[in-house]
Amino acid sequence: MKTIHDVRESFSLEKFLEARRLTKEAVKVVSQNVFVGMTETDGHKIIDETLEKMGAQKKWHPNKFRIGHNTTKSFRDLSDVNICLAQNDIYFIDIGPVWDNHEGDYGETFVVGENETLNRLREDTKIVFEKTAAAWKEEKLSGRKLYDYARECARSHGHSLNERMKGHRVGDFPHHLFYKGGMSEIDETPCDNLWILEIHLITKDSLYGGFYEDILKDR
Repeated sequence: MKTIHDVRESFSLEKFLEARRLTKEAVKVVSQNVFVGMTETDGHKIIDETLEKMGAQKKWHPNKFRIGHNTTKSFRDLSDVNICLAQNDIYFIDIGPVWDNHEGDYGETFVVGENETLNRLREDTKIVFEKTAAAWKEEKLSGRKLYDYARECARSHGHSLNERMKGHRVGDFPHHLFYKGGMSEIDETPCDNLWILEIHLITKDSLYGGFYEDILKDR
C-alpha cells in the first residue's frame, strides 16, 4: 500500500540532493543575469536558457519569475504583464527542474537596490523559513501544525502568510504517484529529504511579497 512518504525503487538520495544543488545553483545564475527594466517574460527566457545550458531534462512545474507587485500572487495566479523591474525593486524566482529523473525545487527572493522595507521582507522570508524548519526538526510537527507555526511566526515579523502556498512533496519524477496535495493538509510529520516547505510572506499593505522554499532536511 502506497503512503505519502514512499518513493520508487529508482529513487537515489544522492541524485536527489544533487538535483537540489543544481537547482539552487541555477537560481543563483539567473539572479546574476537580472537587469533593471526587464519584464517577467525576460526572466522566463533567462531561466529557460540557464536550465538548458546546465542540462536539465525538463521541468516538473512551470517556472515562476515575479516582479514588484506581482510578488504577492500565488503560484497559479496570472501576473500583470505590464510590470518591469525597477531600481529599488523586488523579485523572486521559483523553478522545478528535473535532473537525472529527480526533482529539484527551489525559490528565493531578491532585491535590486537599497530599499530597507524590501530588504527586510527578503530577510524575514528566510528567517520565517528557518524558524519553521527548526520547529519541524525539534518538535516533529505535522504538516498542518507546521503551517500553523509559520502563520504565527510571519505575524510576529509584521507580515501575513499566504496560506495558498501549502508546501508539497518532491522526489523521483513524478512524485505525484504518491501524493498530490499540500504539506499543510497532512496530519503526519513530513519526513526528511522529501518535502518542500514554502514560505510566502505578504507585507501589511499587501503591496509586496517575499518567497522562499527548500526541502526540509534535518542535517
